[in-house]
Amino acid sequence: MPRPLFCNHVNFGLSRREFFGRFALGVGGFALMNLLQRNAVAAPGLPSSSPFQGILPQPHFPPRAKRIIYLFMAGGPSQHDLFDYKPLLNRMNGQDLPESVRGSQRLTGMSANQAHYPLAGSIFNFAQHGQSRTWVSDLLPHTAKMADELCFIRSMHTEHINHDPAITFFQTGHQLPGRPSMGSWLSYGLGSANENLPAFVVLISRDRIDQPLYSRLWGSGFLPSLHQGVPLRGGGDPVLFLQNPDGISAASRRLLLDRLAELNAQQFENLGDPEITSRVAQYEMAYRMQTSVPDVMDLSREPAATYELYGEEAKKPGTFAANCLLARRLAERDVRFIQLYHPGWDQHSKLPTGIRRQCLDVDQAGYALVTDLKQRGLLDDTLVVWGGEFGRTNYSQGKLTADDYGRDHHPRCFTLWMAGAGVKPGFTYGATDDFGYNITENPVSVHDLQATILHQLGINHEALTYRHQGRYYRLTDVSGRVVSDVLA
Repeated sequence: MPRPLFCNHVNFGLSRREFFGRFALGVGGFALMNLLQRNAVAAPGLPSSSPFQGILPQPHFPPRAKRIIYLFMAGGPSQHDLFDYKPLLNRMNGQDLPESVRGSQRLTGMSANQAHYPLAGSIFNFAQHGQSRTWVSDLLPHTAKMADELCFIRSMHTEHINHDPAITFFQTGHQLPGRPSMGSWLSYGLGSANENLPAFVVLISRDRIDQPLYSRLWGSGFLPSLHQGVPLRGGGDPVLFLQNPDGISAASRRLLLDRLAELNAQQFENLGDPEITSRVAQYEMAYRMQTSVPDVMDLSREPAATYELYGEEAKKPGTFAANCLLARRLAERDVRFIQLYHPGWDQHSKLPTGIRRQCLDVDQAGYALVTDLKQRGLLDDTLVVWGGEFGRTNYSQGKLTADDYGRDHHPRCFTLWMAGAGVKPGFTYGATDDFGYNITENPVSVHDLQATILHQLGINHEALTYRHQGRYYRLTDVSGRVVSDVLA
């Protein structure tokens, strides 16, 4: 691992007195700090001044993306019924999965004890779309219309076979709780480009409660709490406890925050704990959000054409469609990382019914988001990512009938798509075998994907690190490579 260009021990939240006093380096320490800052400056050609307020003065190299919109389909969408067309499964429908294909790969406890593993061909029709001739299921007619805008990765794989560790791995780079989420790493590294909104915002489809999502998925882990994601709720108060209580004026709140900042400054002088300055920054952000959040959430000025594009569901707070519209509004305001969660894809049984419902939720809205961003000139510097934590098996979990089946978890291969910000449009990367069970070309790991996303933001994933409990941590842990083949 290369030596980190910057870490929290160099310049995060230390006053001049604290820096000189704690490290007893005097003028030599000050010179060292300036030298480290110069060494961390980005590649030639970038402007000398930067709007970023993160630990990096500037990105490591010129970025293609200014922001990320991550559409996370929690539960594991079935690639066999959406994107990875396998006609052999239909021809062999009902026959057992050959042992030579499965090999010694493990199964979940939900299907490991089945006597048979009957192959389940999709009951949905596939067709090729656009000049790219990309295969897309008829469950996603709107997504099919933008096939030439999308970059499909059909060779994603992960190490984890159950939901919680798999989702945690995608969000934080590690299966165990406690690591910072991807949005927190970006907030830490690049800061916010809008001083009135957080760098990291979370939107959850509140009409889908099929699967629990824990706040630690957008937590800051061992990074300062300033960098944790801020959930915006659909309906009611978007952010709890943001508005002033009855009887408290804006002037009174301003005075309270000023006095509190003075007390915290004294506490910081005594303890030098950077979390104190994080809390002060959070109070100040909340004060500014009292005006900025209502403005973001006010959809009353959106024209009728917007709802024709996104669909009527966009008028219902908390739906995926409404959250996609909010994501566009947040992107316009330069929020760095916008995370949407849409649970409900865990279809162990009655998959045809469940996946129809899910696709009705996300198909038009996802198409509308990409289209809207492109129309507004935002897609060039916004990276949109769509996918879940793993895929589904090619065999049926439980009873297979002519019109019904379920699919178990399958981490060995699944499909994800990206759009915008320098990824190749109308491009498919990677391939699976004829059974859709194993990868045959260009495997892409979760850390590879994370490294590629950071790369598009101008970040060397090996250099954005944080020292914690005696070692340097990074989002991609000790692996990961930039998948340059998918980049334009």
